Amino acid sequence: MILTMQDVKGVSTMFDEWFDNNKTEEAVSRTSEEQTRVDRETSTMVLYHYETCMFCARVKSTIRQLKLNIHTRDVHLNDDHMKDLVTNGGKPTVPCLRIGQQDETSIWLYESNDIKNYLLQKFG
Repeated sequence: MILTMQDVKGVSTMFDEWFDNNKTEEAVSRTSEEQTRVDRETSTMVLYHYETCMFCARVKSTIRQLKLNIHTRDVHLNDDHMKDLVTNGGKPTVPCLRIGQQDETSIWLYESNDIKNYLLQKFG
């Protein structure tokens, strides 16, 4: 069986619906100044994922709930993203949140629950 991009998008939507925190939790509310500060803080973050990963869907749901602007990199659609994840993060596991630091280094946070808890604590 060959999956088309239409199929992949359908599966991704299904995962998003299963793990969508917005159904049970209210999205955060911020002033424009607060959102600007949050956007500045998240500008150095990147989520490595792939569309049909249910653990990634959980993290993306939290990102939506918290109204965070975090860049995403699909490791299945771009080999360079996978190489970056393995070379710099140390393993090919998703989801992984790369958190850029002021000294130009990065923290690579793995495990969906750890990522969710970090985001909720920092931005919730």
